[in-house]
Amino acid sequence: MTTPVALTIAGSDSSGGAGIQADLKTFAALGVYGASAITALTAQNTRGVTGIHAVPAEFVTAQIDAVFSDLDIGAVKIGMVAQVASIDAIAAALSRWRPKHVVLDPVMVATSGDRLLASEAVDALRTKLISLASVITPNLPEAAALLDEPVAASEAEIESQGRRLLALGCRAVLIKGGHGEGAESTDYLVTSESTIALAAPRVATRNTHGTGCSLSSAVAAGLAKGEGLELAVRNAKTWISAAIGAADRFTVGHGHGPIHHFHKFY
Repeated sequence: MTTPVALTIAGSDSSGGAGIQADLKTFAALGVYGASAITALTAQNTRGVTGIHAVPAEFVTAQIDAVFSDLDIGAVKIGMVAQVASIDAIAAALSRWRPKHVVLDPVMVATSGDRLLASEAVDALRTKLISLASVITPNLPEAAALLDEPVAASEAEIESQGRRLLALGCRAVLIKGGHGEGAESTDYLVTSESTIALAAPRVATRNTHGTGCSLSSAVAAGLAKGEGLELAVRNAKTWISAAIGAADRFTVGHGHGPIHHFHKFY
């Protein structure tokens, strides 16, 4: 019996709610062994980000190479990449190691509203990483920023943006609807063959720190376990909805608290 393994390439959140901490919690909650390559350290809590210290690109490379040279990686999740040099390093490493599945979460802004990606790095992410991804998982503002367009306001506009993101070279796009409005939070999985709407009741809570990181990691976990993309996305959506629904069991911090990754266990 083989152990499913996933690698997260992302930034560290010192408060534990997002970034690699959220990714590793997600992997563990879903029965996947997690490895990590850290791109940046953040001084961060539930109220905001007060500092970012980028890891040198050559050390990002060293971490990725160390993991791939020893572990059988079933899927890679990419989160906060921080800077152009890190994007170049990640793109080169993925081209070398050629993992079967790559989930790219184009993290630009934290839940608190603080910017996590330098503006000059957005184009590098668009041109160098998206084409390597099995699926990208932007939220509504991130999808708009990648296309340099206004935020989509209707299902037709969301699907249209998904199609244009597909044209950048990825195999699928999951546009997350958490920033939308209404009684339901609907995500859209767009592929060359279809668009699938995945709806769940919108949970009234301010404890949503790390939601985007965790959803993309849940998709990566499913892929690492051998699930097809649609099943991995559906299972991830079900799991993240429950994690958000259980978030108010926690009293952590004074801002946007974390979701409950281990809601099935306590």
